[in-house]
Amino acid sequence: MKFAEHLGAHITPEWRKQYIQYELLKEKIYAAQEEAPSPDAVDDDHVQRFLANFEERFFLQCDKELAKINTFFSEKLAESHRKFSTLKNELGAFEEHDHRSESLRKRKLSTVVRRSLDTTGDQTKVRNMHHLKLAFSEFYLSLILLQNYQQLNFTGFRKILKKHDKLMSTSKGGEWKAAHVDPAHFNTNKDIDRLIQETENVFTTKLEAGNRQKAMKRLRVPPLGDQETPWTTFRLGLFSGIFIVLLISLILSAIFVDVPAEWWPALRMYRGALLVIVFCFLLGSNTYGWRSSGVNHVLIFELDPRDNLNHQQLLEVATFFMMIWCISVLCFIYGDLIHIKSQLQPLLLLLFMIAFLFNPFRILYHSSRWWLLRIIWKIISAPFHHVSFADFWLADQLNSLGTILLDLQYLICFYAVNFSWQTLGTGKDLQYEHDSCMSQIYGIRPIISCLPAWWRFAQCLRRYRDTRLAFPHLVNAGKYSTTFFVVIFSSLHQWQSSSKGLPVGEHTGYFYMWIIACLLSSCYTYTWDIKMDWGLLDKNAGENRFLREEVVYAYKTYYYFAMIEDLILRLMWITSLTIGERQLVHQDILVTVLAFLEVIRRFIWNFFRLENEHLNNCGQFRAVRDISVAPMSTNDLSLLQQMMDEVDGVQHRRKNRLKNKSGKQLKKTETKVWLMEALEKNKLMRIW
Repeated sequence: MKFAEHLGAHITPEWRKQYIQYELLKEKIYAAQEEAPSPDAVDDDHVQRFLANFEERFFLQCDKELAKINTFFSEKLAESHRKFSTLKNELGAFEEHDHRSESLRKRKLSTVVRRSLDTTGDQTKVRNMHHLKLAFSEFYLSLILLQNYQQLNFTGFRKILKKHDKLMSTSKGGEWKAAHVDPAHFNTNKDIDRLIQETENVFTTKLEAGNRQKAMKRLRVPPLGDQETPWTTFRLGLFSGIFIVLLISLILSAIFVDVPAEWWPALRMYRGALLVIVFCFLLGSNTYGWRSSGVNHVLIFELDPRDNLNHQQLLEVATFFMMIWCISVLCFIYGDLIHIKSQLQPLLLLLFMIAFLFNPFRILYHSSRWWLLRIIWKIISAPFHHVSFADFWLADQLNSLGTILLDLQYLICFYAVNFSWQTLGTGKDLQYEHDSCMSQIYGIRPIISCLPAWWRFAQCLRRYRDTRLAFPHLVNAGKYSTTFFVVIFSSLHQWQSSSKGLPVGEHTGYFYMWIIACLLSSCYTYTWDIKMDWGLLDKNAGENRFLREEVVYAYKTYYYFAMIEDLILRLMWITSLTIGERQLVHQDILVTVLAFLEVIRRFIWNFFRLENEHLNNCGQFRAVRDISVAPMSTNDLSLLQQMMDEVDGVQHRRKNRLKNKSGKQLKKTETKVWLMEALEKNKLMRIW
């Protein structure tokens, strides 16, 4: 592998601009070699003057690169020293608190009080111990990244100066390296090695009771390059090949085998599972795109860098379930031949997928599955939890997967109401003509349609509660509230049309209100997509017209295409007016097509949403999670109060003044009281 490729594969994405510009220096050397006058055409003095001018410019650029690297390294090194000191203080405070708790237990207290103290003390100890281990683990990772920064930049200087001497037939590059790079601060400083050693020792002795093997397993840093496992590659290829064969068999069976006339219940029950599988496959493609473009999705989602699914593993899971889905559909078609009732197949598929997700054994990506379940639980109970990026990102995905919830409701209703368990579904007892599971009468389906939007709405309210920022959180909540009006007017229109028996082409007043709600929702969501989620249409975009000042992906065409595509797919509800209302196409087919188009829209949306978040992290040079277990100290509170007393002590103070529950801005003295109460109740939260 060439060094340029090695450098691109191993750099820390958030520090990309702080590394040696190896490609730029290499281009300068090649350009000088091509532009150099031929010794046969001009005299030697002219050639020497050209080379002297080039070397002056070249080494001036090297000086700038070296100064940039030394400055950045010094800043990160000082930050590492401060962080290590803070972590040691937190560890000391934890040990002191633990010692006090042990002393308190030894006193002569009543049995009930002692038991209560033991319970709460053990829970606090475990919780703080877990946070301490996590904080030290992330700090250790930051040290490894900084050590890698040292090595890559030194190697970059060595390689480029060696290339300079070889192509220019000189030794000045080696001399410059010996005079400037070898004694440079970033190269000679060994504090990182010492901090790594001290972190390992502290972690082993204090947090793992001297068990170094266990400590190093916890501190282990995965390869900085994207390593692909041979067995995962093999399984991915195997599942993909089987899926292709099964898909061809399925298509041929659908063409040449008699399919039951009542096929739409099966479509509704199989559609949701297929949407989940396709979404998983596209997420694997998203992960590959993020990784290859340097977007650090592991940091953005706050995943464990030592244990998370890469794109191959996501594709492996997706192709495995594609294979299972095809087998289930084939069993549905050939149910009579295998003597298993066809109508049981969708239920068996659902139970298999649920068993995979909730499997308690530490196999089949156990940590990733339980991470997903924890996030889903936080989404469902949104108002009661602090909202992280992963929480609202997954909730946004669910807004594009609303059809899955409706299909799940239909499947449950089908087996509870329409399915004849006495005859195991011979079909004669099914009443498709009056399918109560699709009815809007009881309001179950409209409520389910609103659930994803409600979850995001509740998350926005929670974020407003935590930050007291009306913009963007309350404005974002207003975006999701438009979905409620769309569902309400659509449901009222369908209910009134069916109750009055209106013929095709005649509409109620709710129909026009539905159109207005859809148009408002589309404009609102599209504007938010482009301006807020993607950060485009920046007035300071410069050369990147209509985009933003900095972009990650290689071609601007990607951005312009995404802007147009997002608008078109946001307006796809118009097909429900032109095609659906006139019943030109079966309603289930139209819903299926629109559902898959929405999944594709979200797939494209993901690329630019995470790119925007990644650029925010790059602006802060944030490459690892910042985890702390220490509460805000009295000195920090005094500093905050002092800043509030100063005229310009806090930036944007007039815009971001704290407000009380009624929305009225708090005075300075009231703000201090609020801060004191928040500290006492542990309501001050870390802002990234």
